[in-house]
Amino acid sequence: MKRSICWLMGFASLALAATVSEAPAQSPSVSIETEYLGTMEMQLDAPQAVGPQLIVNLPGGTLRGPKINGTLVAPSGDWLNVMPDGSLHLDFRESLKTDDGELILVAGNGIAAPNKDATDRFNKGEVIASNDEYFITAARFTTASKKYDWLNKVQVVGKMVTLQRGKLKLDLFLVR
Repeated sequence: MKRSICWLMGFASLALAATVSEAPAQSPSVSIETEYLGTMEMQLDAPQAVGPQLIVNLPGGTLRGPKINGTLVAPSGDWLNVMPDGSLHLDFRESLKTDDGELILVAGNGIAAPNKDATDRFNKGEVIASNDEYFITAARFTTASKKYDWLNKVQVVGKMVTLQRGKLKLDLFLVR
């Protein structure tokens, strides 16, 4: 019985793969739109290696956008899980204090997949740009502020603009 189920699952997977590869492109049922939230610039301390993980303290930074402006405050940090292929799974928690005194937690995850050339250039102190590496984040904002309550109800995605030793710049977008 177990063997039959495995065979059936394998056959179903092959049939699905064949269907997907042969199916004509379809229009999606829904669309995703983005709205620019702002640009986050972060200061990065040197990473601390703990086994296959790197822990990076964020001693400061800013978020500047049309509807929100603030400064990163302690505690803020990134935890990077180094995968066998060299890509990084990101886990971050950042404390943001808006210019009008409200506190917001920015938490999420992401993937950074540098290529060898970008890694070599980064290690030489050069600036890496968004077209040099895949670097995407997904963040949730949490706040008790009535003014910024709208952030509790949206998903935010980020894309790296530039990365260099000690600095990371991301553009952030609300997903609609």
